[in-house]
Amino acid sequence: MQCNYACNSAEHGIARRQFLGGMAAGVGAVVGGLGYLTGSAVADQLGRDQKRVVVFNMHGGLSQLESWDPKPGTSTGGPFRAIRTSVPGVHVSELLPFTARQMHQLALIRGINTNENDHDKGAYLMLTGRKPTPAGDFPKIGAVMAKCLDTPANALPGHIVITPGGGGTRGNDAAYLGPRYASVALGNGNPPKHLARPSEISPGADDARQSFRRAANEQFLSRRRTALTDAYLGSYEQALEMMRRGEVFDVAKEPEKEHERYGKHDFGRHCLLARRLLEQGVPFVQVSHSNYDTHNENFDFHLEQVGEFDRPFATFVEDLALRGMLESTLIVVLSEFGRTPNINLFHGRDHWGSAWSICLAGAKIARGAVIGKTNDQGTAVTEREVNQGHLFHTYLTALGLDSTGHFSVAGRDLPLADPAYQPIKELIV
Repeated sequence: MQCNYACNSAEHGIARRQFLGGMAAGVGAVVGGLGYLTGSAVADQLGRDQKRVVVFNMHGGLSQLESWDPKPGTSTGGPFRAIRTSVPGVHVSELLPFTARQMHQLALIRGINTNENDHDKGAYLMLTGRKPTPAGDFPKIGAVMAKCLDTPANALPGHIVITPGGGGTRGNDAAYLGPRYASVALGNGNPPKHLARPSEISPGADDARQSFRRAANEQFLSRRRTALTDAYLGSYEQALEMMRRGEVFDVAKEPEKEHERYGKHDFGRHCLLARRLLEQGVPFVQVSHSNYDTHNENFDFHLEQVGEFDRPFATFVEDLALRGMLESTLIVVLSEFGRTPNINLFHGRDHWGSAWSICLAGAKIARGAVIGKTNDQGTAVTEREVNQGHLFHTYLTALGLDSTGHFSVAGRDLPLADPAYQPIKELIV
C-alpha cells in the first residue's frame, strides 16, 4: 500500500528513507521494536511539524439553527438569539458564547446538502466522503488520515476514537487500508486495557519472551513475508510501545488547572485527552459528543448539550493556537446531518440533510471564513451548495495532501477521495 503525498515535505522524505533503509538492511529495524525511533532527531522534527486531525462528531444530528446558522425572529428560528463573534458580521447561536470569541480561528460551511436523513447512511457519507456501494466499504476519515499522516517515528496508534462508553478494541473502519489503520477506541476516555505488564512476569522474563518472538519472526519473515505478517508484527510492537508509554493516555497526569479550564465533566476531560494525544504525535483523534437526536424538546436538549460543548471546544481551539499547533492541525466539527427548520408538535426538530452546517479550523483553512448560505427560513441552500465529497477533498487539501491522489492496494489504484468532486477552493489559503 502506498499513499501519494502532495506536500513533499522534508520530514516525510527523511522518515521514509530512514525506515526503508532499515528495511533494506533486513527486518531487524521493526523486529527489534519501534521504540528506537522515538528518540531520534528525525522524530523530534516530526513532533514539531507533523500534520494532525481532530474530528468532533456531534452524534445524532446537531441543529444548525441552534449552533452555526441561527435564524432568530423567524417561524423556524426557535427561542435563541444570534450573537456577535470575533469576526465582524458573523453571528452564531447564543448557546456558543465561548466559541464565538474564537470565530477568528474558525470557518463555517453553511451550504451543505447531503440529501440524506438516515443516521447510519448520513454518518457513512460524512465520515468517508462517499456514498455507500454494494461493491465494498470505504475507509473512514480516521483511517485515511492515519495512513497519509502517520510516520515510522510514531509508534502510538494513528487512529484513536474517544467515545462516551465502551471502547478498548480495534474498530472495523479501515476497509482496504488494513487493520493497522483501524481505530483504537478509548471508552469514556479511559486508557486501553491491559497496558500494565502482569505482575507474575518479571521484566527479565518479559524481555526474554520478546527477544525470542522477534528472533522467530525474523527467521520466518526472511522466507514468507507478506502484508499480513507485517500487520501481525506491527500489532505486537505497537502494543509494547503503548505499554511503555501508557501515561500518554492518562489525562489525570494533566495539572489540576487544566481540568478546571476544560470542565470537570466527561466531554471536558475528553477534549483535554485529545489535546494530550495530539501533542504526543497521534495524527488522528475523534471525539464523540452525544446525543443531538432531538425529536422531542429540541431546545432544552440543545441548551444542555451545546452548553456543555461550548467551553471545552473553545478552550481546545485557543490552546492549539497558543501552542503553535493550529497551523498543522485540522479541526472538523461535523454531524451526520442537521435538524429540520420545521418545529414539530413535540417541540423537536427532525432529521434534515438538505441545508445544514459544519465548522472547520486550522491547517490551511481560511480563518473567519463563511462559505455557503441558506434562505431566511433555513429550508434550502441558496449559495455555494456542497456535499460530503467536496468536504472530504477539502480536509485533505487543507493538510497539504493531493486530494486527487490515490492509495496503491494490491496493485490497484484507489482514490483518496471521490473523484467526482473537488475541494472548496475558496476555503483554502
